[in-house]
Amino acid sequence: MRISKVETFILQAPEDDRPHWVSHFIVPRANELLIRLQTDEGVCGFGLATCYSTVEPVVKAINSGVTGEVVGCDPLSPERVYEKLFSLTAKRLAHEKGWSRDALLKISAAVDLACWDVIGKTAGLPLYQLFGGYRDRVPCYVTCAYYRDGKDEAELRDEIQALKSQGHRGFKAKVGGLSVAEDIERLEIVRDVIGEESDLMVDANRAWDLQTATEAANRMTHVQPRWLEEPVRWQDDRRELKLLSQRTSIPLSAGESELTSYGCRALLEEQAIQILQFDCTMFGGFTHGRKLAALCEMNHVQIAPHHDCFIHAPLVASSPSGFIVESFTDPERDPLQAELFENPPTIQDGWLTLNPDPGLGLTLSEKALKKFGTLIGC
Repeated sequence: MRISKVETFILQAPEDDRPHWVSHFIVPRANELLIRLQTDEGVCGFGLATCYSTVEPVVKAINSGVTGEVVGCDPLSPERVYEKLFSLTAKRLAHEKGWSRDALLKISAAVDLACWDVIGKTAGLPLYQLFGGYRDRVPCYVTCAYYRDGKDEAELRDEIQALKSQGHRGFKAKVGGLSVAEDIERLEIVRDVIGEESDLMVDANRAWDLQTATEAANRMTHVQPRWLEEPVRWQDDRRELKLLSQRTSIPLSAGESELTSYGCRALLEEQAIQILQFDCTMFGGFTHGRKLAALCEMNHVQIAPHHDCFIHAPLVASSPSGFIVESFTDPERDPLQAELFENPPTIQDGWLTLNPDPGLGLTLSEKALKKFGTLIGC
């Protein structure tokens, strides 16, 4: 089998008048790369890559022919395909073509996911079974409590109540954009609405220095966080996570901001976190995601991948280290989760049940592609 054609789309949605803020930046509503592979045997697969910064480097690389590097490759050999694309980050060709490292990481991840979709369809198996088949459903939480202009305590309470009414049992609240005291008050509101029986996760998006993170962790214990995510600033986060882990009983999580799987390995070696949150749509694809899941299992660390619950669910379901996936059920925050697939997996009572169809088990909505997608590289 050979890859005969590569289609690429940029998926974007216009920002609304009240953007969603985390601690110190606006989160795009939709900003993703979609790659669809066609093979000479008629099997097609797709993959996604998440872009939190500008997509222009990705567009430039695709328009100048980077996806041509995989035409003719065997999608049933994902290690080789991924290595071919990833190795370009250290090749003269990339410099000559103007292919940035970040663009190559995103493109290699999306192509890898598409290869695995092809593999599953060729084998006639859903990927969660092909990867290990540990279970066919996974816990699922919703990310919420973003900062928005004019958002007061009443609006926050209404937001959480609406999500609770949808059947969610896990809630991740944003902090780090206000004072510690103000953020603790917001967490108390979330805990009050969801009750003691639901999980509350806390995400600072790298907002705090070590001293502030220590203070915040100590002051939030009464709301019983299931984990504290990315609490410290980026510049020395691995060492500071290690130090913070010695000062709090709250489990710590990180990984989404790493640039490669090797950075995630370093987090594990530091023994600073209890939950790893890598993102297969930002680096590594399933080829490296599977390796990280195995590494976590061997190091007694749980995996809770960042973003794209429908993409990450097969990996989480396949491994004993798989813990939970992240969802965005508010279409104002992420319209793609609501509209991109014709057959999205069911999320009910805090659980996501995977589809039994081969590969990713997902069918792209052509209507959504027309609405959000721009075809590039053709």
